[in-house]
Amino acid sequence: MTDRKNSLTYADAGVDIDAGNRLVDLIKPMVRATARPGADAEIGGFGGLFDLKAAGFKDPVLVAATDGVGTKVKIAIETKIHTGIGIDLVAMSVNDLVVQGAEPLFFLDYFACGKLDPEATAAIVAGVAEGCRESGCALIGGETAEMPGLYKDGDYDLAGFAVGAAERGTLLPTKDIAAGDVVIGLASSGVHSNGYSLVRKIVEVSGLGWDAPAPFAPVMTLGGALLTPTRLYVKSCLRAIRETGAVKALAHITGGGFTDNIPRVLPNGLGVRIDLAELKMLPVFKWLAAQGGIAEREMLRTFNCGVGMVAIVKAEAAQRVTDVLMSSGETVMPLGQVIAADGDERVVYDNQLDMKP
Repeated sequence: MTDRKNSLTYADAGVDIDAGNRLVDLIKPMVRATARPGADAEIGGFGGLFDLKAAGFKDPVLVAATDGVGTKVKIAIETKIHTGIGIDLVAMSVNDLVVQGAEPLFFLDYFACGKLDPEATAAIVAGVAEGCRESGCALIGGETAEMPGLYKDGDYDLAGFAVGAAERGTLLPTKDIAAGDVVIGLASSGVHSNGYSLVRKIVEVSGLGWDAPAPFAPVMTLGGALLTPTRLYVKSCLRAIRETGAVKALAHITGGGFTDNIPRVLPNGLGVRIDLAELKMLPVFKWLAAQGGIAEREMLRTFNCGVGMVAIVKAEAAQRVTDVLMSSGETVMPLGQVIAADGDERVVYDNQLDMKP
């Protein structure tokens, strides 16, 4: 007869409740810093609350978005640089909200790991809180799941959920998009959070380590440069929408690039003509293209290539919209115009990308 251990604990199974409680204590001040009208940004309850009336809405339509960060988290895990990945998480959802003309109101995050490291996780949540503050939305809750056996120690994944609102009748895209409207691009901060399975493959082929100097940004390590957080377009785009009344549509350039994302906001029978000579390719994309031998069309359908947001605006107000965006800190590029389009080819390209390193 063998002895049996009759006092197993959750910790014996690999889940540390005390570590979870320590994490909550670490992140409470970060969460409180995201408070805004409508939410006090306190955590610890069974659900987060938001008061639409206190936020100033009269007849709101709610808009929701959810996303993750993809395999970019693998670079964060391998480099142990966790500070910006939370900004990516927020950006991927709130940028999708503003595309519909909605103001982000609140955000919830989901963090899953094999073994909880309170300090490393707190660094991730600090990024989430920063992204929320920069977007004007409150972090009102979330979930931390320690799942040994499903994730290896050190591995984790993230998901985020954002809810915004717009007054009824103000949602984008508008119904009057027409041939001749102007297409302008807002510069990205880098690769953002799409295409990282290909990025990681290119880095593997290059033979460079994450701690090597980045060939396209020698003052940074390769890992650090590729972890540059996704740009947040919320405040600048909301300002342009509200101050000019001339923004007809916005397209967040994520996976699928221009080719797949711009048609999502266009009515049937319309497309866009893009002048690639106007697109300012960031050095990181030139390096990726050269190192991976990537064809131009593959670049345009995989990466943002230097433009993270596209706006379709009234032609007569294009300069005014540009001025508002630039005064909000955006780098703006005139990309082309809306055209009549038959068939499946709804994004037509003129000239070529400047992919020379």
